[in-house]
Formats: sequence, C-alpha cells, structure tokens
Amino acid sequence: MREYLAEGRDRLGKLLKLARAAALTKSRARALFAAGVLAGEQGDYVSADAHIGESLDIARQLGDKQGIAVSLNALAVHARDRGDVPVARALFEESLVVWKEVGDQKAIARALSNLANVVKLQGEYDRARSLYAECISIFRALGDEIGVAWSMNAQGDVARAQGDYAAARPLYEQGLAIFRQLDDRWGIAGTLADLGSLAREEGNYSTAHSLFRESLKLFQELEHKRGIARLLECFACSAAAQFEGERSLRLAGAAAALRQNIGAPLTPAEQAKLEASLEVARKASAKPAGATAWLEGWGMPVEKAIEEVLMLDAVSSSLPQSQTG
Repeated sequence: MREYLAEGRDRLGKLLKLARAAALTKSRARALFAAGVLAGEQGDYVSADAHIGESLDIARQLGDKQGIAVSLNALAVHARDRGDVPVARALFEESLVVWKEVGDQKAIARALSNLANVVKLQGEYDRARSLYAECISIFRALGDEIGVAWSMNAQGDVARAQGDYAAARPLYEQGLAIFRQLDDRWGIAGTLADLGSLAREEGNYSTAHSLFRESLKLFQELEHKRGIARLLECFACSAAAQFEGERSLRLAGAAAALRQNIGAPLTPAEQAKLEASLEVARKASAKPAGATAWLEGWGMPVEKAIEEVLMLDAVSSSLPQSQTG
C-alpha cells in the first residue's frame, strides 16, 4: 500500500528463512503469496511465480480453496503482465471455477472482471462487455458501489479500445460520479486520468490537461508514487502528440527515474505503448537535444517535474485551443 516494495520483499525473505517458517501452514502460504505479489510489482516474474507456485502447492496440500484461487489469480496476473495472454486467460478461468466452488460472490465478481480484461486484450469485445455486465450485476446485489464504479470504468476501457469515445465517456463519468459520492480519492484520481487520456486521444489537449492536473494533485495528496509516475507519463504523451519533443522526453525521463526509485517498472505491454508515443517526441527533437532532455528529466527531483507540469499547463490552458495544439 505504501509502495515500499523492496523493503517488503526483504522482510518477507528474512521471515521465510526462519526455521519455524518451514512448516506447510496457511501462514507460510500467505507469506509466500505476499512475497510473490511484491516481486511481481517489481517486474521480477521469475521470483514471483516461484513464490506463488509454492504457495499454491501448499494450499492444494491443505485443501485451502481460497488459497488456491488467489494463487491462481496472481499467477494469471503475472502471465498477463508478461504478455502471455492465453496462459493468463486459462489461469483466470481456473481461478473463477474455484471461487464459484467457494461461493464468495465478491471474489467471483472480481474474477469475472479479471477474465474480462484478458478477453478484451484478445479482441473479444462483446464477450468482455458481457462479463463486465455480470460483474456489475453481482456488485449491485452486494451493495458494493465501488465494485460497480470500477466495472463501469472497465466497460469504458472496452469502448475506448474500439475507438468508440462517445460510448466510453459516459461510462467513465458514471464511475467518477460514484467515486465522488463515496469520496474514494484513489478511484477519482484514476478515473480522471482515464478521462484525460480519452480527451487527449480525441485531440482535446486543454481538457485533457485539466483532468490530468486534477488527477495528479490527488495522487500527490495520497502520496501514491506510481500514480504520480503515471500522470507524468500522461503529460509526456500529450506533449509528444503536440510535437513538444524535448518537454515530452524530459517528463518521461522524470517518470522513469521515479519508477526505478520505487522499483515499480511498467509492464512490457505498458512500456511498449509508452515507447510508441515517445517515438513521436524523439522524431520531433534533434538527437542531442532529445537525449539531453531525457537526462535532465532523469536527474530532476520529482517535485520539480510536477511543478513544471502544473505551471506550464496552467499557462497553456488559458490559451485558445488552437494555440495549444
């Protein structure tokens, strides 16, 4: 939660080496699972899957269906993040079967959402929408409005992936309204970033930057470093789209340094998507200038990068849209 990923892995590693920790118990399985999750967050999928695989083995020996389901889900997440979508889908489906045996409705809804995500990645958009609709139905029956809001956002992602921005926007806005009503600041910040990216893809940079600024300020208040890195990347992509090559690379460099500092890299798919956007920035900059801008961002304190974004965008947002790209 606090993003001290390396510290968490170190403590769990020491704990798991204790003599009394060797017994095949639920406690050992949970510690292995936690170590695997933290390793996955740092992109160390080899260690992650080794820990979670051992956790799964213990859960199976103990007949712990909940432990089996969560371990299968974690292995699926790592396969998805590595880009092995077919394996991820099979593991999510296996996890869903176990959750249905357990009868935990909230867990079933979350498993359906995870399955819908990989189905979307495979281009099965109608199936993804159907699965998300099933999630919403379960969450509403449980009175889980947060679950409803995230599922609506996910449906917005499906529409956006199809280029149907007119359908995506109201879905994001409905999710945002629920988050605001419940004062869920993390949900608000994430949805504002989604709406900002949608506006950027439509070429409405002034609106995008306004939404990005509001999201960034919330992530600052939450001290959520990965959220801050994400917004710096959003601004970098926007600058690239407007052929502000050096600014784009400077902000991307600052985001990359922040991610390295907390040990939370982008997944390969996310990195490839970012690189595709930054390629425009590199072409818009002379090679020495672009490289210098990246290094400036890399060495820039994150507070200065945030200040640059907020100050420059406050000025640009006051200009007519035609002057801001």
